Amino acid sequence: MTDPQIALMMLGLFIIFVFLGFPIAFTLMAMGIGFGYYAYFDARRMWRSFDRMADDTGWLDSTGLWIEGLFNNRIFDLFVNQTFTVMSNEVLTAVPLFLFMGYIVERANIVDRLFSTLNIAAKNMPGSMGVAALITCALFATATGIVGAVVTLMGLLALPAMLKARYDPSFASGIICAGGTLGILIPPSIMLIVYAAASNVSIVRLYAAALLPGLTLVTLYLVYVIGRSILQPSVAPRPTAEEVPDVPKGKLFLLILTSLVPLAFLILAVLGSILFGLATPSEAASIGALGGIFLAFVYRAMTWQRMRESVYLTVRTTAMVCWLFVGSYTFSAVFSYLGGEHLISDFVQGLNLSPLMFLLLAQLIIFLLGWPLEWSEIIIIFVPIFLPLLAFFQIDPLFFGILVALNLQTSFLTPPMAMSAYYLKGIAPPEIKLTQIFRGVMPFLVCVFIAMAMMYIFPQIVFYLPELMYGK
Repeated sequence: MTDPQIALMMLGLFIIFVFLGFPIAFTLMAMGIGFGYYAYFDARRMWRSFDRMADDTGWLDSTGLWIEGLFNNRIFDLFVNQTFTVMSNEVLTAVPLFLFMGYIVERANIVDRLFSTLNIAAKNMPGSMGVAALITCALFATATGIVGAVVTLMGLLALPAMLKARYDPSFASGIICAGGTLGILIPPSIMLIVYAAASNVSIVRLYAAALLPGLTLVTLYLVYVIGRSILQPSVAPRPTAEEVPDVPKGKLFLLILTSLVPLAFLILAVLGSILFGLATPSEAASIGALGGIFLAFVYRAMTWQRMRESVYLTVRTTAMVCWLFVGSYTFSAVFSYLGGEHLISDFVQGLNLSPLMFLLLAQLIIFLLGWPLEWSEIIIIFVPIFLPLLAFFQIDPLFFGILVALNLQTSFLTPPMAMSAYYLKGIAPPEIKLTQIFRGVMPFLVCVFIAMAMMYIFPQIVFYLPELMYGK
């Protein structure tokens, strides 16, 4: 077998092991080191060790020389260097800080206050409770960026309220599942930080580019929720006075001031300091983490147990991301050294695709990968395979990254492996069936495809803010 064929076998075996359920990060490291040992094996160096053994009379020295020849392989140096590179990456420093901010906000009882306030404020709108749940999901997802946390918490908080208000179970489930995934796209998104580290695209420009597409998707969701509530009132009945009491305007203003404004201010302060160059992402994330702790103390929700849980979850998730990067970097280096990257590049270029067809093919592959894999594995492992091809097709990596972020919304919403649906099913009442949840997310999936089509047709939705703020 030639080296490029071995590289393809390496990629195929990795996919097989992933489907068998092996831990992805450690599978990447094991495959990278295993195939890297073959790729970097120097037979001449090994034979020199054996020659030195033949001239040596001491058994202990001979054994040491044999071990030296066996383990004197550059793959071990590569693995150590890749680990150091990941751990010293300044962009990735923001990951644990943003995660900590999200976990603190999650445990500070801010979300239930926010949902209750928005529910009262939107009382007279069609589908008011669904609108309140969706906006709460969007704000909370923006603050935390952790899909499972948003869907689970909102499922415990908003789903029982909507079911009690006689909302259609599928409709209510779809709102929570779709709203919970918005943190992948809307800044300050953890996914965009990971993409920036993988692609060397400026995280600041990525955040600016993601703002309008994120708002576009939220708007499409809201249009669907309100429009369906008008056309089919039975799926979202208007709340009664017992379900949502009338509140004087002065008291409502006070509720908004004490629940919506602090969280919105925290998010805008973090995002604004990044976009306007007042702070690096890591510095802004530090501000966000401190702000989250401050809000938790103000709302008297901070306890030692909650602090411990937040730190533990932050460390666990950060370790997962970092080890994925270490494994991916090692795997990619060996895959490229064996010629796999050039083989794929030559194959794709030989198809004579137009830039639009290449984008559609790449997005289709990422869409399919979203069924068995999490977004982190897709961004760290598979997206780098497409990145070298972007220059050939004259596609801006910034534009590609935003399309990927939009596409990855579907990985959490598409059956049979719609993870947001499984998160919700895990905490939903027993009478809510998984098929009902799947049926509820389908219209929101259509909204995602519409948003992607809008990005293709009107790319300035992506480029307008970055070019306005930072130039071309």
